[in-house]
Amino acid sequence: MKFLAEIEIMPHKELLDPQGKTVAKNLKYINIDGVEDVRIGKHIKITLEADSQDDATEKVKTACEKVLSNPIMESFHFTLSEA
Repeated sequence: MKFLAEIEIMPHKELLDPQGKTVAKNLKYINIDGVEDVRIGKHIKITLEADSQDDATEKVKTACEKVLSNPIMESFHFTLSEA
């Protein structure tokens, strides 16, 4: 079966996000006021073959833990659907 995983990787809430801070600070220069916080992360889509949804879930979880995210600094969440 073919599956589509959509993965969101974000810095832990406890950590500073220098990219987000820079964007938040500079939005006022283009007349966007009222922004309290900006967090910048990654959105990744993976299409993969797997025998079952459980198998696909394990593959995506392993990819996130070992390659796509840095567990010390980032958390991840993903959704999985049949492609």
